[in-house]
Amino acid sequence: QVQLVESGGGLVQAGDSLRLACKASGRTVSVGSMAWFRQYPGKERDFVAGISWRSGSTRYADSVKGRFTISRDYAKDTLYLQMTSLKPGDTAVYYCGAGYPLEGTYRHDYEYWGQGTQVTVSQ
Repeated sequence: QVQLVESGGGLVQAGDSLRLACKASGRTVSVGSMAWFRQYPGKERDFVAGISWRSGSTRYADSVKGRFTISRDYAKDTLYLQMTSLKPGDTAVYYCGAGYPLEGTYRHDYEYWGQGTQVTVSQ
């Protein structure tokens, strides 16, 4: 079993930056990839960025390419999402996920989830 806890969300203005973190614990040796998803009110949870846990290979949704950077500290079992040039459309609850596939981009690729952290971007 893997436990995930997100942190770093908050209220910022358009154009600002924010960094999210996700601390993993438990049987992390079995994790193939970790990712950030986001969910708007009343909508499904969507893929934002993913990283192969051991190799560090990254994947991004088109909407965040060039603005967001996903990274991990393998030794500390911690995932990060550095967000820059934030827009009101980035406002959502952001979730950290961990799963067994090496390059997961779908919700069902991720077995474990954090509690979510709210990001709100004002004009």
